[in-house]
Amino acid sequence: MEDAAKDALAARFRAYLDLPPAPEVPASVSAEAPPAPDLFTLLAEVAALKNEVKLESRQVKGALDEFRGLFETLKSAHDRLADEQQRRREHERAAQAREHRDLLLELLELRDRMQAGHASAAGHRPRGLFGRRRVRAFAAAMADGQAMSLRRLDETLARRGVRPLAAVGQPFDPHRMHAAEVESDPARPAGEVIRELRPGFLLHGELLRLAEVVVNRPDAVTAPAPSPTQIETKT
Repeated sequence: MEDAAKDALAARFRAYLDLPPAPEVPASVSAEAPPAPDLFTLLAEVAALKNEVKLESRQVKGALDEFRGLFETLKSAHDRLADEQQRRREHERAAQAREHRDLLLELLELRDRMQAGHASAAGHRPRGLFGRRRVRAFAAAMADGQAMSLRRLDETLARRGVRPLAAVGQPFDPHRMHAAEVESDPARPAGEVIRELRPGFLLHGELLRLAEVVVNRPDAVTAPAPSPTQIETKT
């Protein structure tokens, strides 16, 4: 090779070496871009995507329906449990009310016996002369003690809502009274309660025990106990 050609090649090489380095091109840019799809391919991909979206929507809807059914089942079970608990509470309250009522009736029976004992002690009159004053003092003390016990029992019953039923001088009420006897008193209106054989009581305004009473019937010849219907008809 001639010297002139060598010098030209060396000059060109030096000039190449003196050029600034070219910026690096990313591999993604430097790689050949894929060719643009045609219209048929694009429509096919859109249709496939649409079918996939529909399938996923149906799956989501099915899951939501299952969750909704589960929630309805849970709600129904919760409602049944709440109703069962409510019925159980009502049953327990009713049982407690019956037990409370039975206890109060037993206390009223005890009160009847105490009242009878008090009346017997208060009305006791000794017959003999020996120790009459001592017996009378003892009977009076017994009557006072029983009267005190009766007052305390009545206070206890009143704190629990038990009140005596007013009967004497009132018209006969077959729903709250039992006509044990009849008497004839022309000065009183027919069907009026003359006296009380066993007191009746109310519990918070509701009937707890019937009152056994003597009812006035001026035209009575004998004294059989009338039926409530007969007394009500008379009144």
